[in-house]
Amino acid sequence: MPQLGISVTEGTIVQWRKRPGDAVGYEEPICDIDTDKIESELPSPVAGTLVEILVGVGETVDTGTAIALIESDGSHEVPVAVVDVSEPRPTTVAAESREHLYSPVVQRLAAEHGIDLATVVGSGAGGRVRKQDVLAAVADRAAAGAHQYAAPPPEPLSRMRRSIGDHMKRSLETAATVTSWIEVDFSAIEVARKQLRATALPLVASATMATLAEFPDLNAWLDGGDIVRHQTINLGIAVALGTEGLLVPVIREAERLDIRELSARIRDLAVRARTGELAPDELRDGTFTITNPGQYGTIMATPVINQPQIAILDVEAIVRRPVVVVDPSGEERIAIRPICILGLSWDHRALDGVLAAQFLGSLRERLERWEA
Repeated sequence: MPQLGISVTEGTIVQWRKRPGDAVGYEEPICDIDTDKIESELPSPVAGTLVEILVGVGETVDTGTAIALIESDGSHEVPVAVVDVSEPRPTTVAAESREHLYSPVVQRLAAEHGIDLATVVGSGAGGRVRKQDVLAAVADRAAAGAHQYAAPPPEPLSRMRRSIGDHMKRSLETAATVTSWIEVDFSAIEVARKQLRATALPLVASATMATLAEFPDLNAWLDGGDIVRHQTINLGIAVALGTEGLLVPVIREAERLDIRELSARIRDLAVRARTGELAPDELRDGTFTITNPGQYGTIMATPVINQPQIAILDVEAIVRRPVVVVDPSGEERIAIRPICILGLSWDHRALDGVLAAQFLGSLRERLERWEA
């Protein structure tokens, strides 16, 4: 069972697309997996033959659990996650065949909101009902005035919320987290983003990656007692899913993209994160993360480090305020400027405050002196 997100610990087999004895191609979908974060096709890591299915339809198992045995034909390197057929094999669990298959997530949502799944039109493959379909049915019922509750009964936290909570708590217990803030004049960024017809986020992301090249110790993981520095930047962008939680899709080798490409990739990932269309690989191996709660109006926050990364940048709201500026003649005066507070949460086990402050100072200089 692959790791389909930073806080995902288990997944459910929705359907098997192949049977034992079937040939499978490299990256050909072999099954569908459902978690609280995404519904995803699982591509085969090798070309070969499906020898045995170890986890049946509807079963939920922890990430890292072997779900099938594939005998490679040798045309692709076998990754660690593939179990060699020479190993002892657990008893086969036959894949189930059902006319209507509802994942545990879908069943839970339907039960919580009193939705009859037989009345829900599925938008998934083969008409399968997805959690988005259930949520749409809930919204339709609310719009039609069907809710009659004076006060809804208490609801338990969803599995996604519990997973996120566990991940955040584990991060705070693991890292010696410190947050540093800096104010930045976004006048140049505001001009540039309007020319590009984009938000400020891709410009901040571009400047951040240039600054990471100057301070490579922040583009790293802390693995036990070892610091693993990365040569490329796999940039994670936190995407809010409303009350459902959040995902952090990753743009691999993001430093290779220009501003327009970066802007397009961020928009695409955000849309597909909210519609449950991300591939598993798009949620893995981030080396540095940016979160952007300021789009909702907040002005300061303390982001939690996305383990095993060493730092995370928080981008807050751009607020027009009176500030002291120096005019060309050297005189100080009061002017209205678009000001943004950037927060950097960093792990004191790996860094010191001086380096964090230098990073933020260099990032501010790049943003305030932005040139198209």
